[in-house]
Order: sequence, then structure tokens, then C-alpha cells
Amino acid sequence: MIPDAIEKEILIDAPVDTVYRVITEPAQISQWFADAAELDPVPGGEGRLTFEDRATNQRMTVRLRVEAAEPPRRFAFRWDYPDGEQPHEGNSPLVEFTLTAEGTGTRLRVAESGFAALQWPEQDKAAYIDIHDKGWDAHLASLHGYVTRQS
Repeated sequence: MIPDAIEKEILIDAPVDTVYRVITEPAQISQWFADAAELDPVPGGEGRLTFEDRATNQRMTVRLRVEAAEPPRRFAFRWDYPDGEQPHEGNSPLVEFTLTAEGTGTRLRVAESGFAALQWPEQDKAAYIDIHDKGWDAHLASLHGYVTRQS
């Protein structure tokens, strides 16, 4: 059975406000996640993430729409939806970052969910989940390293 979500979390030795900026500001996103980022980090805001070397061996641009922006605790967006369509539960995964202060650091949880509702063939869902499960591990390690170098 295909899971409905990928969930990961890390502890980062930086304040919640700092980590929130790192996951929402395009100039910082391009340091740990995508090779290039355009983003209006407000509810309903749109953006694009371009991946070249960080996540794939072929260039790809993914559109996204911000679903929630609650600084500094929560940021969520839908992405990877078909051209010409508005993102919704049946055509795009939801990525949600939740930040919680823990001592002087931040517990960052990321969940990419909604796979059960996607109108994709089961084998495509399974391949996507496998790639993204490994991808989130790599991206969160990169985020952790980036924030640590900034401190």
C-alpha cells in the first residue's frame, strides 16, 4: 500500500525566526533546496523552483502556490500540478513545514502529503514517493548545514 505522506524532522541549532526565513526567502531557498527560486511567501502567492544539480540530473522547474504562511511557525504550499490548472488536493502534493522552538533551537518538521488523492497511476505515485523520501533527507541535511554555517 502506498503511504499518503512523507514525514521528516530535524533539530536545528538556530532560532525559529531564522529557520522560517531560510525556508521562505528565495535567496536562501536557493542555498539549500532548489538551484533557483522565485516565491511570494504569502497565502495565495505563487512561485517556481528550478532544480538542476541539487535534486535531479535534468533541469526541471516546478510551479507552486502557497497555501499557508504563519510566520514563524508554519509554511505550506502545493506543487507539481499540471500546467494550466489550479493546484488542488487531487492534482498536487501538499508540502508543509512546521517549526517549533526547542531550547535555543528549532524542531523543523516537513510533511509532503496527499498522495492517495492524486489522480496518478499507482506506479508513478510509488516512484515519486521513493524519490522524494530520499530527496527530503538530502535537502534537510543541506538546510541544516546551511543554517549552521550562517550562525
